[in-house]
Amino acid sequence: MNATVVHMSCQSFFRKDLKVNEKTASIRPQGASRPTIYDVAKQAGVSKSLVSLVLRGSPNVSAERRAAVDAAIAELNYRPSRAAAALAGSRTRTIGVIIDDYRNLWFFDFLQGMQEVLAERGIRVAVADRSFNAHVDASPLEGFLAMRVDGIVVASEPSPEMGDGIGVPSVLAGNRLRQIPGADVVTSDDKRGGNLAADHLLGLGHRKIGHVTGGGGSARERAAGFVDALHEAGVESVVLGDAGTSEQDGFHFTKMLLQANPETTAVFAANDSMAMGAAAAIRDLGLRVPEDISLLGYDNSPLASSNLLRLTTVDALNLEVGRQAGLALLARFDGAEQVEATCLVEPWLVVRGSTARVAS
Repeated sequence: MNATVVHMSCQSFFRKDLKVNEKTASIRPQGASRPTIYDVAKQAGVSKSLVSLVLRGSPNVSAERRAAVDAAIAELNYRPSRAAAALAGSRTRTIGVIIDDYRNLWFFDFLQGMQEVLAERGIRVAVADRSFNAHVDASPLEGFLAMRVDGIVVASEPSPEMGDGIGVPSVLAGNRLRQIPGADVVTSDDKRGGNLAADHLLGLGHRKIGHVTGGGGSARERAAGFVDALHEAGVESVVLGDAGTSEQDGFHFTKMLLQANPETTAVFAANDSMAMGAAAAIRDLGLRVPEDISLLGYDNSPLASSNLLRLTTVDALNLEVGRQAGLALLARFDGAEQVEATCLVEPWLVVRGSTARVAS
């Protein structure tokens, strides 16, 4: 049975007239933002391309349309972005995306969401994995800047070299331990996701609950939300893990958790990969899912819906996170005011066969 209710909010200045899935996202301004070239085009009743021609002083515009654009500019008090103007003649129409591990399944939906938004503007997406070339000390950031990409999305923990900002329009995707000066933030509400996981297991009557997690920003937020919800219900939890969030990590920490706490009736894993490792650990200990141990994951990756796992999981709506990251970059390209913004996407719970009421 799948959940049927989803609530989302994006607290940002991202333009409302860009294409957004209205069924799954609502975007509201955070503070006033100055008018964009799209606002001018709408006011004048012309295309954005024609407004660009007028701004560049092109002779290939009729006097009537030029007058309409000039009037809209004056009425809206529109000021073209100097940064956008400087880049206009030298754009590569390429976005760089930095990830931390290509094996992490959440990237599939995230990249698809970005591509859906950016493809409409003919913008390419290039992806670099920080860990893939670590043996040669290669820096994805330096590589992308050398390529003169128009913007960068960082979907991993920021590296020290990003401490002073990146120098091009940038977005930090996901909850991270460090921030990037000048970058917008687009993330699923991981703390809320942890609340959802706890509420589901509590609703099934579980009171001996464990959590296997990792050391990244998203994992920590999920753990915090999970523990907070249990604490409010007067239930203690056992939390293990502080580094990676791979399948092997899930296997290792779940086995440790269950051996030390045999009364445990439910396990929440920080992501679906860890949940797959947890399922193996439960099996190796001679236990069954969900008859003996209820198991709950996070991300609603392709693993979760497989017939092998049929995993109850928190859907972080990574497709929408990707869309919003793309929209954030487009807003910057179109002259949005340079004030850091945060877009928060609210997750939802997907219930499958890996959780059940606690055995009486």
